[in-house]
Amino acid sequence: MANWFITGISRGFGRIMAEELLAQGHTVIGTTRDGRAPILHDRLTVFKLDVRDADQARAVLEEAVASTGGIDVLVNNAGYGLVGAVEEVSPAEAEAVIATNLIGTHNVIRAALPSMRAQRRGHIVNFSSVGGFAGSVGFGLYNASKFAVEGLSEALALELKPFGIGVTIVEPGYFRTEFLSADSAVKAAHSIEAYAQSAGQTRSNVSAHDGSQAGDPAKGVRAIIAAVESPEPPLRLPLGADCIARMEAKIAQLQADIATWRDVATATAFDS
Repeated sequence: MANWFITGISRGFGRIMAEELLAQGHTVIGTTRDGRAPILHDRLTVFKLDVRDADQARAVLEEAVASTGGIDVLVNNAGYGLVGAVEEVSPAEAEAVIATNLIGTHNVIRAALPSMRAQRRGHIVNFSSVGGFAGSVGFGLYNASKFAVEGLSEALALELKPFGIGVTIVEPGYFRTEFLSADSAVKAAHSIEAYAQSAGQTRSNVSAHDGSQAGDPAKGVRAIIAAVESPEPPLRLPLGADCIARMEAKIAQLQADIATWRDVATATAFDS
């Protein structure tokens, strides 16, 4: 059995993953913003952590390592969505979502890596989203934060391979968690009438889809655990038919752009 450290277990994927891992016999160290445990179990320890606080992340990871003997799997799950056209999102709102989704992930990784490198094994799971692979109307700054997580993760995987530490980027499509609920999906305070028929529609409809998403988070969690425990864990784990469809559409568009502009793009070197 392994020791799993999961940020953001108060609800959604984080809580469901904690419950599944405990049922499978693993030990879980979870974090919540207020330090309260959403579930009680003798193999669950919950710490208070604001992932935006690098010093707090370091202290929590040090205590978690001391109490368990080492973290086998780190799951960066804490994060939130931000709805609003790029022009509508204020600098403060942009900084806040990036501070949680990107900088928070970076803080926890930096706090965990000294012990992981010392034990020369382990795995890091970074939650991204289909929105970390393909942008969509009304989610521009959220997309930016998750695109950044993907770039960080790709580089991290290359840097950690010599230490026997793997990295997996999880990219869920729409799953029936609280992500789209009025309590979770933050909407930009400012709205611009010019975007009423584009980002405005996303703003209006985002909570209406809550509870009707096709993805079963319990099945998604089991897929993540299976991927981590597989002999060759993937760098990317897209989850959901909707995610696969959007990824394939973007890949096709990339291939079309490359084919159309290949001659122009490759004719940019100095003349010999």
